Amino acid sequence: MADVLAAGEAARLTDFARAFKAAARAVVLYPGMHPAITATLSRLTQLTTPPHLTAPLRISVTADTLLIDGSAPARPDAAIAELAALLHAHLVGELTVHGTGDDDAWRRLLVVLGQAPDAVRADGGLAHVWAAMQGRHVEIREIDYRAVLRERAIGIAASWQDVVAKCLAGEAFEIPEDLLESLVDGSAGADTLAEVFAAIDAASVQAGADHASKSAALAGLVRGIVDAVEARAPHRAEAVMRDMATALARVSPELLLGVLEHGDGDTGGRAAIGAVASRMPDGAIAGFVATRAMEAGAPLARVAQAFQALVVDGDRRERLVTLARDTAVAAGARGEAFEQRWQEIAGQLLSEYTDEPFVSKPYARELSGARAQAVEVEHISDDPPERVAAWRATVDTTELRRLDLLMMLDLLRIEDDLGRLETLMRPVAGLLDDLLLVGDFEAADQLVGALRADAWQSAHPWRRVLAQRTLDQLVTAGTMGHLLAQVATLDDARVERVKATCLSLGGALVRPLAEALSVEERSRTRERLTAILLSFGAAGRVEVEQLKNSANAAVRRTAIRLLREYGGSAALPDLTELLDDAEPAVQREAVRAILTIGTDRGYAILERALATGTERSREAIMQALSAPRDERAAPLLIYILAHVDHAGPLAWVYARAVDLLGQLRDPRAVPALRDALCRGEWWAPRRTAALRQAAAAALARIGTDEAAAALTAVADGGPLGARAVARQHLPSLPRTATRGSRS
Repeated sequence: MADVLAAGEAARLTDFARAFKAAARAVVLYPGMHPAITATLSRLTQLTTPPHLTAPLRISVTADTLLIDGSAPARPDAAIAELAALLHAHLVGELTVHGTGDDDAWRRLLVVLGQAPDAVRADGGLAHVWAAMQGRHVEIREIDYRAVLRERAIGIAASWQDVVAKCLAGEAFEIPEDLLESLVDGSAGADTLAEVFAAIDAASVQAGADHASKSAALAGLVRGIVDAVEARAPHRAEAVMRDMATALARVSPELLLGVLEHGDGDTGGRAAIGAVASRMPDGAIAGFVATRAMEAGAPLARVAQAFQALVVDGDRRERLVTLARDTAVAAGARGEAFEQRWQEIAGQLLSEYTDEPFVSKPYARELSGARAQAVEVEHISDDPPERVAAWRATVDTTELRRLDLLMMLDLLRIEDDLGRLETLMRPVAGLLDDLLLVGDFEAADQLVGALRADAWQSAHPWRRVLAQRTLDQLVTAGTMGHLLAQVATLDDARVERVKATCLSLGGALVRPLAEALSVEERSRTRERLTAILLSFGAAGRVEVEQLKNSANAAVRRTAIRLLREYGGSAALPDLTELLDDAEPAVQREAVRAILTIGTDRGYAILERALATGTERSREAIMQALSAPRDERAAPLLIYILAHVDHAGPLAWVYARAVDLLGQLRDPRAVPALRDALCRGEWWAPRRTAALRQAAAAALARIGTDEAAAALTAVADGGPLGARAVARQHLPSLPRTATRGSRS
């Protein structure tokens, strides 16, 4: 924790931060001639030159505060946190201010800081750009965060090695703080833990350790991680145990069995290992079986023992064996040899079943003999291959899944007992999860459709309630994971089937879809998720309106984009609310959405926000308008020239609009700029001259024949003061445009 800064130094740092932020905001928002820039820059220069600053001021920067000599103010001002965030975004680690800077020097630095950090880093970083500008009054030292993270990763790897060594030696150990932090923040996930578990296996082989020692070492590590996380970060215990369960599914069957057997030891070890094993996902178990059982010379008996230890329920075992086969097929396993091999594997995995309680011993002997006879018949069979293939097709995975679906649909239709129907919903959810995992959306749509029919049309209220509750419960993290995986890889025709399934699942899917969209980086997947969300129509619109109140700023930005697509002008009231959002990025997104809608009603809303809104909303609007080459801003800027008083309280907005229209070079702005060039009052000569210069310069930058004609017309017959300004800018027009306007 940083030391507390002396009161005098804290006051000086606070004054500097306030002046710096005020000047930075003014330079970004206002045109060059605005008095706010002069006033704020003068204040900043005054604080950073003698007699206020007699020695260099060295300031260290963290993500949320500023320090002098390692000390921070006891009660940091909001301006300090804002300035720290701004500098930290530009990767500034230390700032040294010398008392030699004037207004112009500070302005040049603030212009660079006002640019997007990514754009500055693309030019080599803030320190590089500032050095190229020959900045002298401020020294900037950047932090190479990649090197910091690389060093941290090296340190964490060394810590893991130390823990592994202690585990193998049977020594008592505690999870070091850096490892615990990596587990809690998710940087050490299932992949990292799998590498650590594999390291225990490899190191024990090199050391000549027996199987029991190796299993004890891994079991001790699992328990140590669980105890450490539950003691110091209980809110992350669930996620860490899921990661460990996924990592355990990648070890050898012998090692996995050994760890599970250690769960039969003392109470603490049994609870920790049992808690981890119970969280192993179905996909991880299926992957374990598919990978280990298909290896050459695989110990099927040990794979089966591990599988049966992990999965106790018989129905779940059968479902996971089917899922494991699908996983192997997806990995490339094909052909008759595979089918024969899998029959052997499935028999081993499910061989624990016994029918002794249900049949007599003589009958059991007859069953055994029948099995032997079946083998002989297979050897002497003269059935043609196509008939054998047809018989096998009746019991392959796809056909069994189809039969499961038909059975579920029949049970949903005919079952009239509430208790039994409620019990049925668990296997219904399991079947739907399997269907989504393998991408069988046609079958999934039938199953969801049956539930939807009950929820909407059943004559029994209890059936409607139970069906709707089940539909809501189907929207889980696993469901979303399967849907997103399919959306990213399927062709367009299949995506339409995914969309139909999503619509069948109902409005409960809108919120998780929008949250997934807010963090999705792949453009193709984003487009498809947006299309799915829009297909929900009015029901989706209601849910999206709720998303604009989300505590997550990324979700609110996604809600804005969806509202724009859903409603057009009807979305303007909701977008107006978000103009005063606490998050600047959300405000700018709302402004861009209103600009995209592009109606006079929307422009009037932005005009009122500029005139009467909060400082945050005005800042967001001007930043959105200042975005480079954003043609959406042109209609609003033209609207401003037609509706905003160039001499009123929004005169600075009018002047900024003239300048931005010149930067955009949009031909649609020519009439409005021509009117601005002719506008003026004799009693305000300086303001009139400045506006006319800006309007004429904007027309010259547009440079089309229409712009040249407008300048020529004003030069020949416009107001007296405007003529001279127009003639001054005619030579800067392209020759073709000037020639065309004169002809």
